Amino acid sequence: MSPFGRRRDTPARRGTPADLLVVGLGNPGAQYEGTRHNIGVEVVELLASRHGGRLRKSKELALTDEVHVGGRRLALAFPQTYMNLSGDAVGLLVKRYGIEDPAHLVVVHDELDLPVGRLKLKMGGGLAGNNGLKSIKAHLKSAEFGRVRIGIGKPPSSQRGADHVLRHPTKAERTELDVVVQEAADAVELILSDGFEAAMNRYNARRAGD
Repeated sequence: MSPFGRRRDTPARRGTPADLLVVGLGNPGAQYEGTRHNIGVEVVELLASRHGGRLRKSKELALTDEVHVGGRRLALAFPQTYMNLSGDAVGLLVKRYGIEDPAHLVVVHDELDLPVGRLKLKMGGGLAGNNGLKSIKAHLKSAEFGRVRIGIGKPPSSQRGADHVLRHPTKAERTELDVVVQEAADAVELILSDGFEAAMNRYNARRAGD
């Protein structure tokens, strides 16, 4: 059985499956709002706002909503587990929204290995030490899902990575990130309408000189 198939301990999908499930990674709680680690959440919240949705508490350990974009069903979620337990929620979400093909799951997350404000799309592959992605892979038994990676830059040598991601960006960085959040939401909409490869071709070519 596919790792995205139904299990006995989770409810069956009610109604038509979503065309795309987009999960924004981050940590729950007001103290984490606006931090570098929660940039993926901002993208999901923006998509909900754009299309008349609002994330609400669900049984799947996440805030969720489902909106319609161009006649397609877009499921949005923000796990209410901490980042390193993201798979607990995602494992339930793929069942709820009937996602049987990992290519129909897109995870939006911060990326230390990209410069601040850089956007890069990736299908499958390595996890670059991201504990949220590791947890999702462990639960789904697959890493072949899409990623929308948002650069937050590497920390100064005197800072540990954990300190860096849990802090708020500088004012200059925030300006860059506000722009890339919009671009990431645009990229998700293109994935939904034209497919992941088309979105990679458009957005991975941007800012190639960075």
